Amino acid sequence: MGAATCRLFVDEGARVVIADVLEEEGQALARELGDAARFIRLDVTDEANWERVAAFTVEVFGRVDVLVNNAAVLKFAGITEWSKQDFERILSINLVGTFVGIRTIAPLMKAQGAGSIVNISSVDGLRGVNALAGYVASKWGVRGLTKVAALELGHQGVRVNSVHPGGVNTAMTNPTGAPLDEINKHYTNVPLQRVGLPEEVARATLFLASDEASYCNGTELAVDGGMVAGAYYPGLPGAPA
Repeated sequence: MGAATCRLFVDEGARVVIADVLEEEGQALARELGDAARFIRLDVTDEANWERVAAFTVEVFGRVDVLVNNAAVLKFAGITEWSKQDFERILSINLVGTFVGIRTIAPLMKAQGAGSIVNISSVDGLRGVNALAGYVASKWGVRGLTKVAALELGHQGVRVNSVHPGGVNTAMTNPTGAPLDEINKHYTNVPLQRVGLPEEVARATLFLASDEASYCNGTELAVDGGMVAGAYYPGLPGAPA
């Protein structure tokens, strides 16, 4: 999703700093995008890393108009089978990383009187799901953090919103690279009957980052194919055949 977002932003005329722990992939994406993009290594749990990214961005491009907090990890386990260490690792990357990003970048945006922060939460930040205690807790946390930041920063010209993807065809949810037809068989209870694409989430992120969303602050935008709309009662009217 991050790569798709970078590509779309550059297509729309933005200059982008790609920040990730995956150095080889990040550098390759920056080369693909040309002069409009740069790569810098970022461990989102590391405050010094964030400070370096902020300074680098200002040095190269002069200012920071948009922050997209997209980093996340996932683990499946029953709630009594989670170790404290694993639970804290999920929170550290998914939630604390988002917090440190906001805390680092927001002062730059406040100083210029404008900015947009988009936090990538999840459909699982809008509901509960078995086997994902750490992930769900972190994504609900991102949702709540977004609300607080929207309140505290909105009157200073900085909008803060969250995107809530459903299942999306990425390496996280499809690590074996199975074809879409196979993946879609697992989405028969989703109204749109298919997995989402990274580009679809990127378009939602672009909207919230842009002036087209100038009156959106604290908004939750679900990009989930209708996943949180409800569940089907199979065999009753309105359910898919």
